[in-house]
Amino acid sequence: MKLYTKPGACSTAVHIDLCWTGQPFELQVVDADYMKSPQFRALNPSGAVPVLVDGDFVLTQNAAIVGYVADSFPQAGLAGDGGARQRAEAGRWLAFVNSDLHPAFKPIFGPGNYIEDPAQHDALKAAARKRVRSLFEVADRQLAGRDWLAGFRSYADPYLYVTTRWADRVGVDLSGLEHLAAFRARMDADAGVQQALKAEGLA
Repeated sequence: MKLYTKPGACSTAVHIDLCWTGQPFELQVVDADYMKSPQFRALNPSGAVPVLVDGDFVLTQNAAIVGYVADSFPQAGLAGDGGARQRAEAGRWLAFVNSDLHPAFKPIFGPGNYIEDPAQHDALKAAARKRVRSLFEVADRQLAGRDWLAGFRSYADPYLYVTTRWADRVGVDLSGLEHLAAFRARMDADAGVQQALKAEGLA
């Protein structure tokens, strides 16, 4: 397997998942210019990461890729114990991060994609920060009494972790979210997380 990742993007979550499998994989760290190149667009015409290449199989989209990694390395338990309920719990929290939390950041990252008038961009970003905060509050409540979102370590956790790093970068207030802060500290100290961050130049 070969993963194409951009440092700190959602692809970093896939990178952590691969580290958690304990299995060998190839890594190519790319930048925005490379993502516009013909060779990368041949893999993913939308020019986005992550991209996973496994032999002649090319896969895009974060949620699909982490599911494929989990199925390819079931011993890592990234989707639970193999039972329907744990797979559903892992999928539920992956969907929360992928479908609710991640998109909520988009008006902060690119307000011009939503409102043309630059004078309104700050107000839009402020509203988006409140929305992001409310979603982190959901995660904080879920983490009460748990080390991991699904109740066991799953592919949802690296994705949540990456979004907490985005929150730091764009000024989302996470104060008072003690369970989330403890989760972040556990992830920061995790060997697989550190492996991925170092490889992407983020440690």
